[in-house]
Amino acid sequence: MVGYNFRPVERDQQFLMPPSIRDWLPDDELAWFVLDAVAELDTGALYARHRTDGWGAAAFEPAMMAALLLYAYATGERSSRRIEARCRHDIAYRVITANQFPDHATIARFRAAQADALAGLFLGVLRLCARAGLGRLGLVALDGTRIAAATEGPGRTAPELDAEIAAILAEAAAVDAAEDAEHGPDRRGDELPPALAGRESRLARLREARRQIAEEDAAAAAAEAERAARRAAQEAGTGKRTGGRKPGSGRSRTRVVRRNPTDPDSRPMRTMKGWLQGYNAQAAVAEDGVIVAADLDARNHDYGQLVPMAEAIRGNAAAAGLGESTPGHLLADGGYWNEANVAAVETVGDLVLLVPPWQPRGRHVRGPEPPGRAAMTARLAEPDNRARYARRAVTVEPVFGQIKEARGFRRFSRRGLAACRDEWLLVCITHNLRKLWRQSTGTTRTALPAS
Repeated sequence: MVGYNFRPVERDQQFLMPPSIRDWLPDDELAWFVLDAVAELDTGALYARHRTDGWGAAAFEPAMMAALLLYAYATGERSSRRIEARCRHDIAYRVITANQFPDHATIARFRAAQADALAGLFLGVLRLCARAGLGRLGLVALDGTRIAAATEGPGRTAPELDAEIAAILAEAAAVDAAEDAEHGPDRRGDELPPALAGRESRLARLREARRQIAEEDAAAAAAEAERAARRAAQEAGTGKRTGGRKPGSGRSRTRVVRRNPTDPDSRPMRTMKGWLQGYNAQAAVAEDGVIVAADLDARNHDYGQLVPMAEAIRGNAAAAGLGESTPGHLLADGGYWNEANVAAVETVGDLVLLVPPWQPRGRHVRGPEPPGRAAMTARLAEPDNRARYARRAVTVEPVFGQIKEARGFRRFSRRGLAACRDEWLLVCITHNLRKLWRQSTGTTRTALPAS
């Protein structure tokens, strides 16, 4: 009788020769490409926080940690605990770390401490794209997308925050009284009880949210007083009412300001599916899908980002050495329309802006159309510009689709505008790295273009 002929399964077999990590993955895998890219980037800022005298416990190599985070974000992994698990179980992650196992606390601390340095790699990756012939700037499409904050619920009003602050303080007083009864008024416990210690940071966030509401209320009241003074002066000069609510009408506009105590910098954002608590992520995308500029804002409108993003596009294009130092046409939707901002963009450089003049529904412009609006309407009516503007959505929307759907980035992991901005730049960096990797996978060894 002939026996089975199977490959042997010998898990206790020791290696007879030293294994090479180079044999674990094919040469064209993304992990190798990320390592090659990091080797080409200027990573000096990552080392600035470390001692140069050799003292202290050995730290994980900063360039390796940067490559680990870039690869994790490029593959849709953002949880430090899941990244730690992958470093033990996923071959690609073990290649990145050279078989080392940083724990989740180390990964999280590195991401927070080196956030600015990691975000600063955006321009370096853009230079790599330029050397590979990517980032064509004949057309650049600008748009924003709303991304949820790492919050615990919707925003709260000033009375709600005041009530929660009072409840926490009352509970703290009750804990103090109980400790006095247990230890005596002149003695203390070894440390703060865990229940109260956890509330200290929450109380600080609640107070910050309450401070922001008070600040915004004061600014709104000052602005309303200034508008009322202007109206009164104008009416005194003309003898006619210029607008606003009729005095004594009894109607008033109720203004409710809300802040989220988990992330006070976040704001309610309107989306196609309703409202979410989060941020407004901006991206300017070239024709080939490369993100040439990115930013994050806490405002629920886009027009305030038109001038900063146009300046960032010009600056990044020149610094990265993209195909053209200034893009030919910048395409934006009607949400970016603001006559003053449009005029400011067009006075600097030779950038041609295409943005439909936006008008609130139900309102009509009295008298002759403003010159800026009329000029933009005429520009968009030109056949060539109509054809250019038709490419806006198919240029920028797929990028948001890849980030949100393919890579699952729909919520920030960090809190605060500055931290979330750094995380958004990290997402955009890894988007460009994936573009560059796909463009390079035709070679037998996924090498970067020569300097």
